[in-house]
Amino acid sequence: MAKKRIVFTGGGSAGHVTPNIAIINELNKSEWEISYIGSKKGIEKELIEKQGIPYFGISSGKLRRYFDFENVIDVFKVLRGCFEARRILKKLKPQLVFSKGGFVSVPVILAAKSLSIPIYIHESDITPGLANKISQRFATRIYTSFEEAAKFFPKNKTKTIGSPIRKELFNGSAQKGLDFLGYTQKLPILTIMGGSLGAKKINDKVRGAISELTSKYQIVHLCGKGNLDESLLHQKNYKQFEYLHGELADILTATNFVITRGGSNSIFEFLALNIPMIIIPLSRNQSRGDQILNGKSFEKNGYAIMLEEENLDDRKLLDDLDKLAQNQESFKKAMKLAQQSNALDVLVKEIN
Repeated sequence: MAKKRIVFTGGGSAGHVTPNIAIINELNKSEWEISYIGSKKGIEKELIEKQGIPYFGISSGKLRRYFDFENVIDVFKVLRGCFEARRILKKLKPQLVFSKGGFVSVPVILAAKSLSIPIYIHESDITPGLANKISQRFATRIYTSFEEAAKFFPKNKTKTIGSPIRKELFNGSAQKGLDFLGYTQKLPILTIMGGSLGAKKINDKVRGAISELTSKYQIVHLCGKGNLDESLLHQKNYKQFEYLHGELADILTATNFVITRGGSNSIFEFLALNIPMIIIPLSRNQSRGDQILNGKSFEKNGYAIMLEEENLDDRKLLDDLDKLAQNQESFKKAMKLAQQSNALDVLVKEIN
């Protein structure tokens, strides 16, 4: 029997890629022929090629909500990307295109629509990104992580399911994580993740308070590509990494607390793993404010403390960490009561 064919798309940050990888890992490879269309140089290329999935790069312009001369140039990049995506899709002949958003997905969706290929999209945030705002009119089905997001999409084709969580995160070994880090159980482990591209202000504030932090916690600092601090290579109770792949599940299983950005995919993973968190969203002048809304929702539900970047200083960070540690049981209780559907199983079932 011939295999069914599916093309995934999405990129710009790891948050647009790791949910796709979660789905890809659950599809039966004897039944499905899987390909990926992304940008020519984005982080998605590296992450997908590591999975051994055929990858096709296309031209993609950045979608901006404000006027910039680059917008004019990027219109032509998007048009070129549409032609490139259409040529790839005509060759692959997939039965379905699945998109996680990000600006590279728009040319792929426009091309798929022109070829009458069904399109599923998933929106992670409380408010839709510009790519999914454009894509929704062409989508066959739309899935959201937050109930609040559903109102932005056509009711007849939208379903709230939560965020698809990578199953390997539930199979980590705390002892393996401790062994990898060279840590013990004497002090709690605090993992700091500023996203796949890092977060300069978080990195700077953490390192500015390093003496006090390492007297209370064993630190795992995922600081982003090119952001290692060589002066701290021998700092006690402090391990820094640009990015982690295979070891992440073990480290998160050993982790007691997390400091994170407000990206939906990450915070839903920490929620599923019952790790109390401090969410420091991207500020409004760096983003459309989606991470702030995500953070406020998690704080309201008792899963996290939200700390706005404008209020971030050494003292506030340390005080909020103390508050998180003192009230960790109430955070964990709220997390365990969260009504999370298994988004990954839902998506795999509907794709099949």
